[in-house]
Amino acid sequence: MLKQNLSRRDFFGASALGAVAGASILSNPVRAAAESVGAKVSDLPDLTIKEVKVYVANIGPVMRRINTTETGEIVSIVTNSGHEGNYTLGNRVIGTGWLDYAKELCVGKNVLDLLPSLAAITGPRTRGFATPFVGGFGYPNGLRMSSAAETNYHAAIIDVCLWDILGKAVNRPIYKLLGGTKDKMLAYGSSLHLANLEDFAPQAVEAKGQGFKAYKIHPGNGQHPTGGPIPTYYGHIEEIRSVRKAVGEEFTLLFDPVQRYNVPEALAVGRVLEENNYVSFEDPIPESDIEGLIELRKKLTVPIEVGEFLYSIQAYAEYIRRGALDIVRLISDNVGGITGSFRIGQMAEAFGMPCTPHNWGNGFDLAVHMHIELALPNTFWFEMPYPQTLPDRAYLKNKFRLDADGYVHAPTGPGLGMELDRDALDKMLLRIDR
Repeated sequence: MLKQNLSRRDFFGASALGAVAGASILSNPVRAAAESVGAKVSDLPDLTIKEVKVYVANIGPVMRRINTTETGEIVSIVTNSGHEGNYTLGNRVIGTGWLDYAKELCVGKNVLDLLPSLAAITGPRTRGFATPFVGGFGYPNGLRMSSAAETNYHAAIIDVCLWDILGKAVNRPIYKLLGGTKDKMLAYGSSLHLANLEDFAPQAVEAKGQGFKAYKIHPGNGQHPTGGPIPTYYGHIEEIRSVRKAVGEEFTLLFDPVQRYNVPEALAVGRVLEENNYVSFEDPIPESDIEGLIELRKKLTVPIEVGEFLYSIQAYAEYIRRGALDIVRLISDNVGGITGSFRIGQMAEAFGMPCTPHNWGNGFDLAVHMHIELALPNTFWFEMPYPQTLPDRAYLKNKFRLDADGYVHAPTGPGLGMELDRDALDKMLLRIDR
């Protein structure tokens, strides 16, 4: 484990400037995939898309992701060769109209032609970001976006499915198609927004006992279970100190308030994070306040991690150019799926910055971001929702778990490596939308 006396801005690792791997893979992913198994494109099966559908399942009570409830909609894109790409519609920012969009865009098209061209439509042409409503934690039902972000989201799901198909067609995991050489990631436990400020220290100790090498606090409202209300950021400061005391000086800690503060509050919290050797201050203020983020970076030494609410590669370029972040964060759905995420990770690498894909939601969500992490040289941690069972879904055979050394291992199957449990899905199935 890395020691806390390292510069916290260097904690996530130093990326050398120079040639960035994978550029040719994105320009012609199908040819690269074929060559990776010693084949020609003409040797591949018929990857013309014949059907797009959505399995609608009754998944029962599931994990709540801040302000939204996951749906049981599982996407399916099927080729003439019988290869099926899957992903979910649940827990996305915008979910209406995807099926009609996908049918018009995909049916009758060949993955060989469609996947390379998707990059042109997966991201909005504006330098867009999402703006949270007051009190919304910056997540769905508290989020305002442009229609451009909707197109990004719809196409991003297609992009993931096409990569899944391509990997299955050549019998290789996606991260290997992207040139990845890692096969495991060191994991940190990532908390929910717990009810009381006293809840975090015991959970951090529990996570440490399970073998996690780091823990991230998603603070709640910063209140005690009894007594009168206190300012939220005061409570968060108590959480920061109590968790550090509970886990000791050598355990790695991160903090993500999800855009809860204004600049003075963020400065106060950030100074306490510095005093307690936290290695990341994620989304301290709304990402729309780029001037505020620049001010925080100038006045704080704790690394500022930003990107969950950016919706285009142009936006990332602007934030990097202006010095508004130290660590590049991304959500695959928001930036064009695997293709867009890999492009942003490559850009971060070119500037010597670490990239931290957002692992949250169900098993599909974790798989998508893990393949990106395994493929990029400037990724160093796997975010594991805590407790570890949160991403499990009955319709998936695969489970993400920590090993004895604190690592999560790469999926071993082709494509995303996430196998549908057809028997379980059949029992849960309400209908199939076509």
